[in-house]
Amino acid sequence: MLSGVCIGTNDLAAAGDFYDAVLATIGIQCVFSDSHEKGYAGEDGKITFYVLTPFNGDKASFGNGTQVMFYAPDKETVRTFHRAAIQNGGTDEGAPGPRNYHPDYYGAYVRDLDGNKLNISVEIKNR
Repeated sequence: MLSGVCIGTNDLAAAGDFYDAVLATIGIQCVFSDSHEKGYAGEDGKITFYVLTPFNGDKASFGNGTQVMFYAPDKETVRTFHRAAIQNGGTDEGAPGPRNYHPDYYGAYVRDLDGNKLNISVEIKNR
């Protein structure tokens, strides 16, 4: 059972601003913050997503092939999440839309300020 996801950043303040705006589009908000990390939770209040400066003091880096994936309730939320990411300094990695790898898939891909890849998607029926 997965308890959460933790990603590194080289600028916690900027990453916090980015994630505050982007995750708000899917009902996730920052519920914990100190000088080294921010914790985000959904409606249940359980922190399942952390953004932090690396404990070892080295520069944060992203993993090739690694992405953090979020569910959306509908296509409009996918578009809103993607738009919020771009408006807050993220980069486009795949505009909102259906993909050929799953018949009921509608999603989008972005990278955050540190290059971490994010995915937002919804399962759709009867496109």
